[in-house]
Amino acid sequence: MTDRQDRSQNRIEKILEAAVEIFSRKGYRDSGVDDIVVESQTSKGGIYFHFPNKQAIFLTLLDRMANLLHSRAEEALNAEPDLLKKGDALLLNMLKTFGSHRHLTQLFLVEALGAGHEFNDKIMELHGRFSALVQNYLDELVRAGAVAPINSQVASIAWFGAVNETVTRWVLTGQPANLEDAYPTLRLLLRRGVGLNS
Repeated sequence: MTDRQDRSQNRIEKILEAAVEIFSRKGYRDSGVDDIVVESQTSKGGIYFHFPNKQAIFLTLLDRMANLLHSRAEEALNAEPDLLKKGDALLLNMLKTFGSHRHLTQLFLVEALGAGHEFNDKIMELHGRFSALVQNYLDELVRAGAVAPINSQVASIAWFGAVNETVTRWVLTGQPANLEDAYPTLRLLLRRGVGLNS
């Protein structure tokens, strides 16, 4: 990578970091490109060189969180050799990832829902990526005879919904203080929900 490319990438990172701060503090609708200019200490032209508008910045951040979640979830699934423990690893990994990226989590689960109709398809796509991982895992359990046949698509949506609600509550209220404290209860509910013993 050349020095010029390095500088360009550094500027993009600076803009995105500033945008996370602004969006999480003021909300997407009440934030403007001028706020990001001030926070990032970058010119408006510098921002528009990389992003055509505020929406493009926000979509980039949503993609970043989705990619982070997806890659870490896949790593957790692949690293656990025991089929019955893969779901536990996936759940704990998700809670750790959300818990260590609170501002991005707020954008992903809270701000995006109120940002406007233009984000609805994107949010459904991002949720769908994760639900597909869960669905594949549930299908593996059924094929292995570990659980009775189940509508894995509906179950995966419910699985993500339980995590989503727990994490959203944490973002909005700070409860539980440590997001990973929700793991034992979520684990029990989700395992029982698909017919696994605790």
